[in-house]
Amino acid sequence: MDTIRIETSGGSYPVHIGKGIRTKWRELIDDYASYTSFFIITDEAVEPHYLSSILGEEKLSYFIVPSGEESKSFEQYHQCMTALLEAELDRKSCIISLGGGVVGDLAGFAAATYMRGIDFIQIPTTLLAHDSSVGGKTGINHELGKNLIGAFHQPAAVIYDIECLRTLPDREWRSGFSEVIKHALIHDETFLNWLVDRRKAVQNYSDEELQFMLKKGINVKGAIVKEDERETGVRAYLNFGHTLGHAIEAELGYGKVTHGEAVAIGMIYALRMSEEYFQTKLRMDELRIWFESLGLPVAVPRELDMMKLLQRMKVDKKAENKSLKFVLLKEIGTPIKVSIDDETALKLLKKSVERSV
Repeated sequence: MDTIRIETSGGSYPVHIGKGIRTKWRELIDDYASYTSFFIITDEAVEPHYLSSILGEEKLSYFIVPSGEESKSFEQYHQCMTALLEAELDRKSCIISLGGGVVGDLAGFAAATYMRGIDFIQIPTTLLAHDSSVGGKTGINHELGKNLIGAFHQPAAVIYDIECLRTLPDREWRSGFSEVIKHALIHDETFLNWLVDRRKAVQNYSDEELQFMLKKGINVKGAIVKEDERETGVRAYLNFGHTLGHAIEAELGYGKVTHGEAVAIGMIYALRMSEEYFQTKLRMDELRIWFESLGLPVAVPRELDMMKLLQRMKVDKKAENKSLKFVLLKEIGTPIKVSIDDETALKLLKKSVERSV
């Protein structure tokens, strides 16, 4: 088992990564915290696979939400809060988030707002959650934009059992791998080359390769969170590819495309924009071909209206005074936030649309 410590302004917490460690969650937690009760939030896809292994012999209360991005909603948040109140959790209770990024965001926001804030622990079950489970961003969606309602609330611990990844469908593997690639692009070209050199689908990685990859990705995010916990500066770099990605998710309708698929399109767009803005070559063509070999989309769906996407991007969290802000790369591993005029953004959007067959 590997353990990484995430440092924040309010203290630090451990991220444990290993095989089969989900069943040891209680002893891992008892090493540093004492709680009056636990409450599990999970979803319909995860529950049949892993809930019983977390419950063990304990009689813990739990709440199951529908699977998918649609659960990051006011309705599910309200139902979660009702379940917590009915279970009579107190301020020394702890919520366990068992699932992927959607469950983590929802459970974390519930923990952040229940009695003005109680602890929660992340037990991720997806590759995508290696990004969302670390850093303390929690929240729900609004029909006008993704993740616009939420709070910064760091977990008390993250327990990442790589066994849980083995039941993921291929599409979810790819979605999570997109965020791994993002971490490499913004921070470490050597790590990017390591990923490209595997020349195989991420679901075919060995346990050792998966553990190494997760440790690298989480270390990248941890270093950025330590420097900028509340996204007032460099933490925005973690949104590389997300400005367009979030707009695509919202415009298509949440759940129609996975988060990682939308971010993959957004990263190729951001690489194209970076090459034009800095008048340099950033391996965009090579990486686009690699993405396609992995089964990741690289082009904006033809059915989307370019002007509507542009307007969506203007309500992105990085936008300032409704002007477009993008995280671009000067070179691989060197991100920077820049302002882009509407005309340039629209021109590059049109270049990024799927070709007709």
